[in-house]
Amino acid sequence: MDLYVLGGVQRAERAATEEEWRLFERAVVGRVRPEAGECRPCASYDSPLEVRAGADSSVLFKSGAVAGERLYACTSTEVIVFRLPDFRREAYLSLPFFNDLHHVRPTPQGTLLVAVTGLDMVAEVTLAGELVQSWSATGGDPWVRFSPATDYRKVATLKPYRTHVNYVFSAQGAWWATRGDLGDAICLADPRRRIELGVQECVHDGWARGGYLYFTAVDGRLIVVNEATLRVEETLVLAEMEAGGPRGYSWCRGVLPLDGNCAWVGFTRLRATRWREKLRWVKSKLAAVAQPTRLCRYDLARRELTQEIDLESGGMHAVFNALPAETLAAEELPAGSGGEPASVAARVPAAP
Repeated sequence: MDLYVLGGVQRAERAATEEEWRLFERAVVGRVRPEAGECRPCASYDSPLEVRAGADSSVLFKSGAVAGERLYACTSTEVIVFRLPDFRREAYLSLPFFNDLHHVRPTPQGTLLVAVTGLDMVAEVTLAGELVQSWSATGGDPWVRFSPATDYRKVATLKPYRTHVNYVFSAQGAWWATRGDLGDAICLADPRRRIELGVQECVHDGWARGGYLYFTAVDGRLIVVNEATLRVEETLVLAEMEAGGPRGYSWCRGVLPLDGNCAWVGFTRLRATRWREKLRWVKSKLAAVAQPTRLCRYDLARRELTQEIDLESGGMHAVFNALPAETLAAEELPAGSGGEPASVAARVPAAP
């Protein structure tokens, strides 16, 4: 099965000095052909200046979703819907509260769920730009901390975040979101319901497959949760599956579980700026070799790395997630929104 990988191309002259919000010059979708062991670019994109903080702001695709013949992708400030397989742009959305988006996915109702990482919130929006509802990943009203009068697309970064909410997924008939910096996931309808993932490093994803939920941690661990109990069943250290032991380290983010106890996992090359940013686990590994940006297939039952595809050879320097080029068996998605159904579209509070 072919895959789409979402990420970006970095500015070569700034690779050692720039933070992520200025490092990437172009968003890219690559098509991975496992049988050929290659990745080829199939779409690239550059955000217009009016939705960027500045001319040197990063442009890259964060995590998205494939549904039917559509690819849903997001940059830091935009949502774009592409028609597959020719990548014709079918829909576009950019709202003033979009800041450091990390994930977009459609709902059965035709709306979109967007992880607005910069504002520590998840928003449900229509393609017409209406805000249906929103949830703060810290609890309470998401607009207490942020002003509707501000165009957050023009703010380069709002770090440090309180939660680093970064991925929306479904489990037990409800919508959930991972909170990267807190090492857990919460139910949007009832934040008291949590999945404690047992890691200190930033977690990502929440793919449902065969009764299990799969999460990654940036230090290269894969956490497997039983969807029925919402408890961790095992935590796998992916580097230990490499023949001969770990060869180096990289930023782990994005998992695509497959049938047959296999999974694809994406890795992005570590940079010095990443070492300074937040990673406790990297401090003991500064002398280790930084591995290239790549996509790896693991046999989880046999604990083996079975295939490795270099994405840098295909012009990609960061990878957020891997998606099937054909829609997998349908997830059991919530029948309604992540919270109580909204009879009237809720709007961003009026500016004072």
